[in-house]
Amino acid sequence: MEGTLKMDKVVRIGGASGFWGDSSVGAPQLVARGNLDYLVFDYLAELTMSILAAARAKKPELGYATDFVDVTMKAIVREVARKGIRVISNAGGVNPQACAQALAALAAEQAVPLKIAVVTGDDVLPLLPQLREQGVGELQTGAPMPERLLTANAYLGALPIRAALDAGAQVVITGRCVDSAVTLGALMHAFDWREDDYDRLAQGSLAGHIIECGCQATGGLHTDWEAVPDWPHIGYPVIECQADGSFVVGKPNDTGGLVNTAVVAEQMLYEIGDPRRYLLPDVTCDFTQVRLEQLGEQRVRVTGARGLPPGPGYKVSATYMDGFRCTAQLTIVGFDAARKAQRTGEAILARTRELIAQRRWLPYTRTHIEVLGSELAYYGPHARTQDVREAVLQVAVMHPQKEALELFAREIAPAGTSWSPGTTGAGGRPSPSPCIRQFAFLVDKGRVKPQVRIGDATQDIAVPTGQASVPPPEATAAPDAVLPRADWPQVPLVQLAWARSGDKGNHSNIGVIARRPEWLPWLRGQLTPQRVKDWLGHLVAGDVVRYDVPGIHAMNFLCTEALDGGGMASLRNDPLGKGMAQILLAMPVAVPPGWR
Repeated sequence: MEGTLKMDKVVRIGGASGFWGDSSVGAPQLVARGNLDYLVFDYLAELTMSILAAARAKKPELGYATDFVDVTMKAIVREVARKGIRVISNAGGVNPQACAQALAALAAEQAVPLKIAVVTGDDVLPLLPQLREQGVGELQTGAPMPERLLTANAYLGALPIRAALDAGAQVVITGRCVDSAVTLGALMHAFDWREDDYDRLAQGSLAGHIIECGCQATGGLHTDWEAVPDWPHIGYPVIECQADGSFVVGKPNDTGGLVNTAVVAEQMLYEIGDPRRYLLPDVTCDFTQVRLEQLGEQRVRVTGARGLPPGPGYKVSATYMDGFRCTAQLTIVGFDAARKAQRTGEAILARTRELIAQRRWLPYTRTHIEVLGSELAYYGPHARTQDVREAVLQVAVMHPQKEALELFAREIAPAGTSWSPGTTGAGGRPSPSPCIRQFAFLVDKGRVKPQVRIGDATQDIAVPTGQASVPPPEATAAPDAVLPRADWPQVPLVQLAWARSGDKGNHSNIGVIARRPEWLPWLRGQLTPQRVKDWLGHLVAGDVVRYDVPGIHAMNFLCTEALDGGGMASLRNDPLGKGMAQILLAMPVAVPPGWR
């Protein structure tokens, strides 16, 4: 009877945050209307860790995502405790113990008893001397490790979170962990999944991946944006999980947004690279045979993820400072706005280069001019609006010295009286800021020691180590591809497909899903890696790799060296590749007569 009850059990988990800065409405909405067992938050990005490290350096009691305590938990802690909802968050950043102390003080202030667990062990800065001696290089390029790293944190998995919940924690605060681990840890605890039950771990990881970006699972960023109702009151995602790993994606009743198979498919492919080998510390996931089923209004059932053993290492995300950066904007109005903006940007750079040289400073490390509104920055040779009558000039520069960028900043406003007619919108003087770059590498799991602390008690967490490297996927028959005939008419790709894009370091990933399964062969025949590379060639410096995802009638394109360095290393207006899918959706594709 007990086994039957567990198989019938449904666990409800709400995803309240996709990043530090997400809306404050998510958590209260889910607590009030989500009928939850667990509430999970994702706060951390690579840049966030360096910001938190700088905050801790100034004040030892900081270094965590303060909004989690001061805004979110302050609003919901009473209801969370009253309803027995358990909270899991990576808001701890580089100082999870300080985050827990601040939350404990808040709970005491509101007379709410709260058992708080802290997960530590992700900080691998103490290992750096040994790793340098071993010649550990950057994960993608093999570049040597920088002399001084600001942060170095391993992406821990779900096992410490499960242990904290097993010990009775009502709130679990972690430092750096895999985004989906906050969900997988809850499911491993709730259903007592084994560490080698890889298919269930893959399904649980997919559940976490679907909700880790908040409203992106409920209509946010959807290709068919006009079909998504009531943006101001969009619902945050709720997943209903069963012991076999299957789950249903939904949202609270009477909220805005949209949950259908297209939205969930877009989010499933978001930032995953090779869907046959999505590498996580607890499991290697194969998402190629995932199935999505619309169960009714605003409910999608997800099945079919498969799991393999994980590899022997943790991925470490490190950050280091590489000089300073500054970005300035001006608005140019009138005839030939784009050409006037381009000339203005070139004049600013020419003048400031001369001034920098006069001071015997080093030249700019990098510069970049974009004319936004002309389509040239994003669409390049495919631009259709070069003759716009208003444009935004963006000039971005990097330099080793802050003083050089302060000089640059002083020379932006003079453009308003010196050069192009119709120059406006200077606003305040732009401020230089540190340029923080990411450096990723692998470290053997046996060298990282996760711990869970509850009060004065500390528990070491045993994590399986010594695994073999993850084998490459076996070759399988490719889905059908149909080449177009010369007399077929052409339509924009958006009429045949949905798409979403995101970043993987300096790479961009674009998931493309056929609107109808029978249209996939036409898309495969025309969306070859070379044609996608050619269409995006003004942005993509490296190769394009295509992965098939037949279970959801989709393809995933990995565009390498596509983001000008990515993150803070990029001088582009879109350093995370958010617009790449939109650009690809404009590509013309041929369709047979009467194709609808």
